[in-house]
Amino acid sequence: MERPGAEVSVAEIANAAGVFPNQVTYHFGSKDALLVHAAFLGLLHDARRIERIGRQAPDAETFRRNIARAVLAMPSLPSVARALAAGISKPELAPVVDQHLQLLFRQSERFVSRLIDSRGWKARRPLNVEARTFWSTALGAVLLVRAGAHGTVADLDLAGALTVHDEPGPL
Repeated sequence: MERPGAEVSVAEIANAAGVFPNQVTYHFGSKDALLVHAAFLGLLHDARRIERIGRQAPDAETFRRNIARAVLAMPSLPSVARALAAGISKPELAPVVDQHLQLLFRQSERFVSRLIDSRGWKARRPLNVEARTFWSTALGAVLLVRAGAHGTVADLDLAGALTVHDEPGPL
């Protein structure tokens, strides 16, 4: 339903969902809150697909490289960048953004924990910090590009934001 350069109305959203407009605003609070929810739902769905890519990696170096490449190509990132910008410009949306970010961080932390436990890999920092650092780097890069910063994916070492390695390292 996304249209470049055009705002979608609550009535259009409600019509597409087969509900009344007041049901949308009652459940989500506002159109902007609904769009934040939808953006992060897409991101969490994409993150599950990224986990499959991560599980296929034969070693930690391949894991870091493949995860970084796949995350930067996720189709949900532009709408999440808009959701983050909405959370900045509209303080009432900040709790909604935070709730979804915390869910993303926990989901990622659990995934990496299970993976490194099953493979005998190590991380050089606590996994909660690992997840936050990785996603902050990825989302920050998207925000920079959306704000007009010049550069390409090659200018960002997202894989370097991960400290998961085959060899033991200090936790």
